[in-house]
Amino acid sequence: MSKQIKRVFVRTSGGEDWQPLLAKPTLHWKKGASAMTAAACWENAEGNLPAEISALLNGSALPGLTNLELLAAIPEWQVSLPGGTTNSATDVLALCRNESGLCVIAVEAKVLEDFGPRLADKRDSATPGQFERLEFLHGLLKVERFEDEVRYQLLHRTASALLTAEQFHANTAVMLVHAFATPTDRVDDFLTFLAALEAEQIGTGIWHVPSFSKPALYLVWCKGDESHRETQLPIALRYRTNG
Repeated sequence: MSKQIKRVFVRTSGGEDWQPLLAKPTLHWKKGASAMTAAACWENAEGNLPAEISALLNGSALPGLTNLELLAAIPEWQVSLPGGTTNSATDVLALCRNESGLCVIAVEAKVLEDFGPRLADKRDSATPGQFERLEFLHGLLKVERFEDEVRYQLLHRTASALLTAEQFHANTAVMLVHAFATPTDRVDDFLTFLAALEAEQIGTGIWHVPSFSKPALYLVWCKGDESHRETQLPIALRYRTNG
């Protein structure tokens, strides 16, 4: 059973406020890694979407994706899924709006990391609860069976975008990979997932999944500003030592 999720949020005073939200706060909080890079990027945006995300979405000319105003950006947004013992944690959940209505963007920040195990490995070692979760994800994403080479993380991050959009009655759901540094094989994994969903490319870095209408579902690959990898954010007070 997934862990209980609290829905009380506070504003950050700086990037270090992101560290305690991480699953492994001391291991993952380091310069150049995705957690600190994402925090630096979003804090630097000063209440807006990061410039490269806005530019990419505006270039689509789609009513649901253009001229988005950021209402809230929530680090480590948790979504409960059936089966298993953990929640799906999205690096940043961006709630946005424009004249077309509400848009939910689930952001997965990447610096070199892959998209988790392949489904072949998940299936080989799955518990009954994990099989339940896999069955749920297949049903939600309207795919009878994802092939073994598809990366598991892409399923539940996309599910998080959809489920959150439904909860907020949003017209548009986006699962966006914010790639600050990504090897070619990671891009290939993303494209394999797109093919499994029969997604249609509608612009540079943007694909639409035609089997979803409300909310409309888009998958996006956005190249991040790599200068944020050079930012050294402070360590949160609770994790500081005297050594």
